[in-house]
Amino acid sequence: MTDFFKGIAPVRFEGADSTTDLAFRHYNPDEVVMGKRMQDHLRFAVAYWHSFAWPGTDPFGGPTFERPWFGETMDLARLKADVAFELFDILQAPFFCFHDADIRPEGADFAENTRNLEAIVDYIGEKMQQSRTRLLWGTANLFSHRRYMAGAATNPDPDVFAFAAATVKTCMDATLKLGGENYVLWGGREGYETLLNTDLSREADQMARFLSMVIDYKHKIGFKGAILIEPKPQEPSKHQYDYDVATVYGFLRRYGLENEVKVNIEQGHAILAGHSFEHEIATAASLGIFGSIDMNRNDYQSGWDTDQFPNNVPEVALAYYEILKAGGFTTGGTNFDAKIRRQSIEPEDLILSHVGAMDICARGLKAAAAMLEDGTLERQRADRYAGWSAPAAQEMLQGGTLDAIAQRVLSEGINPKPRSGRQEALENLVNRFV
Repeated sequence: MTDFFKGIAPVRFEGADSTTDLAFRHYNPDEVVMGKRMQDHLRFAVAYWHSFAWPGTDPFGGPTFERPWFGETMDLARLKADVAFELFDILQAPFFCFHDADIRPEGADFAENTRNLEAIVDYIGEKMQQSRTRLLWGTANLFSHRRYMAGAATNPDPDVFAFAAATVKTCMDATLKLGGENYVLWGGREGYETLLNTDLSREADQMARFLSMVIDYKHKIGFKGAILIEPKPQEPSKHQYDYDVATVYGFLRRYGLENEVKVNIEQGHAILAGHSFEHEIATAASLGIFGSIDMNRNDYQSGWDTDQFPNNVPEVALAYYEILKAGGFTTGGTNFDAKIRRQSIEPEDLILSHVGAMDICARGLKAAAAMLEDGTLERQRADRYAGWSAPAAQEMLQGGTLDAIAQRVLSEGINPKPRSGRQEALENLVNRFV
């Protein structure tokens, strides 16, 4: 045991009327919602990077967090793991997620990186044997180091491509060894800043080849989890190739990979792409590529990916509504890709942020389940499209021609009148539940 969270007991469910700061008011892991335990619906995961690796910097200021594990040694990496698992236990978190660079010191070269990663993975594996917390997914950090300034898979230098591919191989090995349920590819710098030095076709082909090798290696090592791509627009590259769910799907279809890869959707990225979170989830479900989510929010006034913990029940409820409607998570879950504010410097702040977010998600899940069980929203949606059940409407979809349709419109005197979309009524309906 470390003394970082000294004196802080595991967080318990106390109910909506609790006045205890470190208590769950809405997240009751064992509460049954739509026939499943709440914990099994939500599948919460703690993000190793924001919780334990981020030092509290911003574009205009240096670190504000003083953590005893900050530094590039194996002893400090082990201390970081000790503290991480103490937080997991305090929160009773079922999962965590990591990048390789979050858990191991940066070495002088690939060989040292690999030795460091393998050693700390063994140490984390020992921690997991005494913990209820499992690995939701692993990934490689292919964006922070200066070698990746022009991308990883899309880099013009084949040596960078090779270094990135080798790194992903070691991270997939680590994810498999720790029993991870997914592997994520986050192309943080897979994009371009100017077309003056960019070959778009070449970079797309490189990215597809890289992804194909990942898929091949997944099958070679017997990894049964999902391969996930995380869409992200605009930042840090001006033009990201994985802009949103639809863009990712188009890329996958172009290279015949749509049956091998799903998406990990982040709320903050959805907003930056000009979408709502529920839109991106519904799009992924419709295309058959929904996998997992990163739950956070942006400051809507900043126009930047601020990675804040969720606090908006209506937004979260609509997201979980689409997830439940799609059948819920399989290998995926709710990862808090969120960080406390740089002025929140106390250890307790790290716990409070997760407690509040878990409660918000629980409230959203229960509201979403209540809406689905009520059925009014789905009945009104179905009623809006009811006309398409008529034989003539089906014929138009299944082989009608413009000539035949024009003749029917003339012969039947079809002259349709607009029908209300009833948006305000439906918004009022949602508000009854949230």
